[in-house]
Amino acid sequence: MNALRTLGVRRAAATAKTAAPFALIIASFSTTARATSFADYGKDLGVAPTETVLIDGSFRTRAALLYNLDLDRGPTPSGQLLYPVPIDDPKGQTLTHADMRLRTDLAFLAPGGGVAVKARIDIFDNVALGSRPDGIPSATGTQRSPDDPIRIKRVWGEALTPFGVLAVGRMGSHWGLGMLSNSGDCADCDSGDSADRVAFVTPLAHHLWAAAYDFSATGPFVPDRSESRVIDIAPETNVHTLTFAFMRHRSDWAQKRRSDAGKYTFDYGAYVSRRWQKDDVPAGYLPTATPVAIDENQVVSRGYTATAADIWLRFVGKGVRVEFEGAYLNAKVDQPSLIPGVVVREAATSDQFGAALQSEFGDEAAALAGGLDAGYASGDAAPGFGAFPKVGAPVPVAGDLDGAQARPPFDNTVNNFRFHPDYRVDRILFREIIGTVTDAVYLRPHGRWTLLNMPTGELSLEVAVIASWAVDATSTPGGKAALGVETNETIAYRSHDGFEFALEQATLFPMAGFGKPALGVKSENAQLWRARAAFYF
Repeated sequence: MNALRTLGVRRAAATAKTAAPFALIIASFSTTARATSFADYGKDLGVAPTETVLIDGSFRTRAALLYNLDLDRGPTPSGQLLYPVPIDDPKGQTLTHADMRLRTDLAFLAPGGGVAVKARIDIFDNVALGSRPDGIPSATGTQRSPDDPIRIKRVWGEALTPFGVLAVGRMGSHWGLGMLSNSGDCADCDSGDSADRVAFVTPLAHHLWAAAYDFSATGPFVPDRSESRVIDIAPETNVHTLTFAFMRHRSDWAQKRRSDAGKYTFDYGAYVSRRWQKDDVPAGYLPTATPVAIDENQVVSRGYTATAADIWLRFVGKGVRVEFEGAYLNAKVDQPSLIPGVVVREAATSDQFGAALQSEFGDEAAALAGGLDAGYASGDAAPGFGAFPKVGAPVPVAGDLDGAQARPPFDNTVNNFRFHPDYRVDRILFREIIGTVTDAVYLRPHGRWTLLNMPTGELSLEVAVIASWAVDATSTPGGKAALGVETNETIAYRSHDGFEFALEQATLFPMAGFGKPALGVKSENAQLWRARAAFYF
C-alpha cells in the first residue's frame, strides 16, 4: 500500500498565439524534456507549424549476462530465492536475457498552431529475442509476432486558451528527478507512469502553476444497450486524485546561456496531491478460484485517503549541477479487509518519506567530471523489503526477501517508501534483486572520463560505486543493516547522429544483510554484463 505514485507535475509550459504575453513568458521555459510532464504541454503550440505531423522515437535492443544473482545463499525461510536460478541446472550460476523495443512519439498539430493531439506507441515492447519461435525450437526458421505487438501507451490532446494550456487524455506522469513519479522516458527504462488526466497549466509571476484531476481507477462497468461503450455502475468505488503544483523552471538552453555568462540558476517546485476512495469491489481485481458475480454483495467499505507532498530543487552553474527531490506520503484505510462481510476493526496507516540527491561537477566540454548521489527511503519493521508484495502471498517471516508489510489485525502500518523502479541507482542490488530502492539508504560517488571527442561522436568511461544499508535491519534476509557495495562501469559511444552503444559491467559485494548467520553462510559476489544499443530518430 504505497500512498501515492501517480503524481505527475514537475514543470509546466504554455505558449499562446492568441495571447502574446503568454508566448513571450513561456518561450523561455520550453525545452526538450527528459520526460513527458506538464512542462512539455503547449511547447509545440503558439505559432503556425511548418509541419502538421511530427514523428520521433527510438529503437532499443540490449542483452545481459547475469552471474550468481541468487548470491549462493540458498532459499529464505519461506522458500524464496533471492533471484531465479537455471531450472535445468539448479546449481548453475548464469542466466541470460535479450530484448528490444521500438518507441514512436507522434504529434498532430492543427494548422493554426493552437491545438495538438499526441500519442506514444511502443512496438515489441520489451519482447525477449528468440521468445516466439515458429514451430519446434530446434527447427524454427522464423519468429512469430507477440499476441500484443503494439501497445498504445498514451493519447492526449492539448489546446491553447487565453489563460493557459488545457490537456486532456492519457499522458505521461513525471515529477522532479523521477524518484516518485516517473514516466519512463529514459533509454534504459522499462515501465513508466501514465495518468488519465485533465490538467490546466498557466504562467503567473514568473512561475508555472498547475492543477490536475486524475481518473485513477473507475468501474466496474456494464455495456450500454448498443454494447458500443460501457457504463460505470459503482461511482462510489472510483479512485480520485487531485493535484496542485507550482514551480520556477528554466530550459536547458536558458541554463547554458546563463552559465556561459557566469550566472547561476536556481529552479524549484512543489506539489501537494490528494487521493480518495469511498468503497471498493475487491472481486474485480483479486484472483479467485471461481468467477464471482459483481453485484452489490461484493461492495465493501474502504474509506481510503492519501496525501502526498513533494519538493524539487535544482542549482545549475558553470561546471556544476546539484538536484534534490524529497517526498512525504501519508495514507489511511479505514477498512483494510478485502473480504465482504469480514471487518477489521483497526484502520491501516502509512507514513513514508523518501529523498534523492544528484550532483555533478565538471563542464560538459571537460575531459573529467564527477559527483556524489545519495538517497533515502523510509523502512518498515516487518520482515522483507516490501518492494513488490503480492496479493494473497503467504505472510513473510524473518529472513524473507519480500512480502506485505502489513498483517491486519496484528500489524496495520506500512511505512516503507518505494522509489520508482525506473529511477536507476545501480544494476544488481536494487535493480535486479530487490527491484527498487526501499527501506534503504545509499551513497553513490561517480565519475566520467571522456576518452575521445571526435567529430562524429564521443567515447567515454563512466564509473560508479554504490554503498547501501537497510534503514530497518529486520527487513533484510540476514537481519543486519549492511547490504553491500556495488561497482558499475560503462564504456559508451554516443554519436551526433543519434546512435548510442554501451558496454556495462557490475559487481556486487554483498554484506551481512544477505547472510545466513544462524547457519554461518556467507553470500557470494554477483556480476552482470550488458550490451545496449539505441537508435534515435
